[in-house]
Amino acid sequence: MKQFTTQQLILLQQRVSAQPEIIEQLIDDNNVVLNNPVLVPETARATWNLYYFCPEHGVRLVWDRHSPDAHCCPVDGQQFSGEPFDGAWWRELNGLNAKACHQLGLLWQLTGEQVYLDKVRELLLRYAEFYPDYEIHGGIPYNGPGKMNAQTLCEANCMLDFALGYDCIAEALTVEQRNTITTRLLHEGAQFLMAHRTAQLHNHEVKIGSAVGVLGLVLEDDALVEFAVNQPYGLRYQLEQGLFDEGLWFEGSIHYHFYALQGFLAFEKLAIGTRWSLLDKPYYKKMLSFPLTLLMPDGTFPRINDCIYGQEKLDHSHLYQFAWHYYRDEQYAAALKAINAQHPQPNLDAFLYATPLPETVPELIPAGHLHAPDCGLTLWRNAEKQRALLIKHTPFGGEHDHYDRLNILLFNDGQEILPDLGTTGYGAPMHYAYYKNSATHNTITVNQTNQPPALPVVHQYHESKAFCWLDTEVDWRQTPPELDSHTRVQWDSEAWRDVRFRRRLLWLDNALIDISSVQNPHCQQVDWTLHLQGKALDVEGEPSQFSAYGPLTMMNDAHCASLTNCQPRHFATHPHGQALWLYGQAELWQGNAPDNPAVGELSYLVLRSHDLQPEFVSVWDFDNQQPITDMQVTPDNGGMRILLKRGEEVLVVDVTNDNTPLPRLQHSHLPL
Repeated sequence: MKQFTTQQLILLQQRVSAQPEIIEQLIDDNNVVLNNPVLVPETARATWNLYYFCPEHGVRLVWDRHSPDAHCCPVDGQQFSGEPFDGAWWRELNGLNAKACHQLGLLWQLTGEQVYLDKVRELLLRYAEFYPDYEIHGGIPYNGPGKMNAQTLCEANCMLDFALGYDCIAEALTVEQRNTITTRLLHEGAQFLMAHRTAQLHNHEVKIGSAVGVLGLVLEDDALVEFAVNQPYGLRYQLEQGLFDEGLWFEGSIHYHFYALQGFLAFEKLAIGTRWSLLDKPYYKKMLSFPLTLLMPDGTFPRINDCIYGQEKLDHSHLYQFAWHYYRDEQYAAALKAINAQHPQPNLDAFLYATPLPETVPELIPAGHLHAPDCGLTLWRNAEKQRALLIKHTPFGGEHDHYDRLNILLFNDGQEILPDLGTTGYGAPMHYAYYKNSATHNTITVNQTNQPPALPVVHQYHESKAFCWLDTEVDWRQTPPELDSHTRVQWDSEAWRDVRFRRRLLWLDNALIDISSVQNPHCQQVDWTLHLQGKALDVEGEPSQFSAYGPLTMMNDAHCASLTNCQPRHFATHPHGQALWLYGQAELWQGNAPDNPAVGELSYLVLRSHDLQPEFVSVWDFDNQQPITDMQVTPDNGGMRILLKRGEEVLVVDVTNDNTPLPRLQHSHLPL
């Protein structure tokens, strides 16, 4: 057995007597396969699990083992049938079968009970019977094809579990059974994966490399492991080329960061101690540590880029348990304690890599600020007020990026005020039609089209006790560096020709000042957008259709008023209301559009202008005891002066348009 030495296996078998609950948990996790006859698709009918979403609500359908052709929405009970739902049902079954091969194989090793051996043997032999004759199929954009499933990624995930399951029971198989499984399933699968690994940086290629590497280790085939680790676009290349300096995976999604890391560590759990292992290189520790610096006040990760609702939660015990076992970094112990508090049920990785946690661990959610210039994320915090602001000035990350340079996310009182919606299942219409677009992020859009790839620059960053300041800009006149990763062209380069967007943010103890300037030389329609978790309390203007095209055609109850000089807007947010002051010369639109999931709505606020150089100032007032009662903005050629009045106290902020001077703040008790 390649997963554990004989001595390690003996220790695990002894551990079972002290932790019998792990056996119950594994049985429960695999009851669909254990308690039903083996069902394996005889043809290549399985497609993609991300088709298994309600088209209206964007939530995952309820999967039922006994209902392969009727699929239920959990929100309203609507039934769906036919494609793409039926093929996605079979993809889920393949995944459950593959997982059961691994976990029931472990159960057999731990308990010696024949029922688990029999189930795994039957599953592997049935897949070996059909696998060579599965037709190659796919059609998922920018994804390689599959055989048992519809993309190479899914093929890799299943093959990895098949290999681990085979490793668990190989000693109990006859020579003929071993030959059948290794020849018709495992070697066949490895050859297919190698033929369809793509020359690109991507989480898919990590997962494919991981599966091929595990297959090579289990089958004692060095050529497979060499391909997985050291060939171009193998695991070593992905680590060396796919990480920013801070350790974030280049795709810019926290979900895909962990997804890639899951692939790397799945290989390392078998490669540990061999010449193939990369555990002692600096990469994994950076990948494990950096996401923890991004935790928001509620303990979740920001849903930037492709992150399906729910994937923002810290629940990666399968990664941090192994990481704590190997690296003994106390921050990983802190992550595990937080995960275990939320998920107290027995955990397989905690059982396999049992290393006691220390009595005391560091605070999990950081209290300080973060400025990560290489990956392009800035995060300011006020830990006492559970307040945080994230500014996204990241380079373009490819297929799983969203078109939202200089997007912002805001928390206050531990609640998300300005969310990043993430997305839904990619097979659901709202993924491309709504969630992935510039217009549905807290940034700008031109003619309701998507921003082309661009590389933001930071003109100035300052951090002190008095205030924090970020001056960042994205210039669509510049051609960004070419990305070594495939992507889909879903933007309008002509609409964004010569546009520049500069965002300057001033973080104070009781306010956030956001100064947005746009160079719009062709007088396009510029929409500066915010969407808030809260009900708008003072909507003004005439009801009208917000847009006849683009993702916000679905905006309802839209009203349009004129913004001239300074106006406040108020929102009913939890636990306190939220005041927002606005300055500019623009149309001020307010309306409602879907939240994520789409069973609720957000309040949209959009400033629209066709001017050559529109400039907007927004001030978020965080002081409910002494709120802002007046705001004045005086522009001049060299910059602007912003005056904020709270009772008799006046704050004066002078900002220049140069790239180097910091804003100048003055407090006085003079009347405005």
